[in-house]
Amino acid sequence: MEQPSADPHIDAAERAALYRILALRRDCRHFTPGPLLPDDQLARLLDAANQAPSVGLMQPWRFMRLSTPAWRARLAPLVEAERQATAQALGPRGDEFLRLKVEGIREAAELLAVILAPDDGTVFGRRNMPVEMAWASAACAVQNLWLAARAENLGLGWVSMFDPDALARELGLPPGARPFGLLCLGPVPAFYAAPMLEQEGWRQRQPLERILWGGSLAPCPDGKS
Repeated sequence: MEQPSADPHIDAAERAALYRILALRRDCRHFTPGPLLPDDQLARLLDAANQAPSVGLMQPWRFMRLSTPAWRARLAPLVEAERQATAQALGPRGDEFLRLKVEGIREAAELLAVILAPDDGTVFGRRNMPVEMAWASAACAVQNLWLAARAENLGLGWVSMFDPDALARELGLPPGARPFGLLCLGPVPAFYAAPMLEQEGWRQRQPLERILWGGSLAPCPDGKS
């Protein structure tokens, strides 16, 4: 694998490229059917995931490659069952939801499961929030993989529609391990110009000023009169 430069300085072109990748990343649901990714490319992507930050350097993420037709056939019904349950839970928006494409399990070049490993007892940084910090750390690995995939002009879609207990049984996970994503990865016919849920009118991204409590970038008052 290509090793990073020994010079830690990031120049303007590299900085611009990173911000461009961040802006162009999409949760992809439409894939171009084709062969598996080359092993060296998949290794690069998973190595990027494994460089993610984690609380106490616990690295709680694990990945399983499930790209065979047999695995896809086994797992697709779990996703479909949850898709139908979600539609029911959405009430009046159920029919609208069912018109959305929510996964590419059968079409994507690769299907990966991302799993939270059994707790290794790490205390550093998570004494008061042990579960939350494990989940947050594992999500960072997925984000790294997502950005690396976009840099390689590949789409990635994070599928969270499944019963985690049922999926754990299908995957034969050890006690304490917990699945939290099926990742569809591979070439796409086109990248969405905007997040697909925005394009479909399902929901709109909130602008920066809406997510800043206090309404601006000014420091919050210290509360003293």
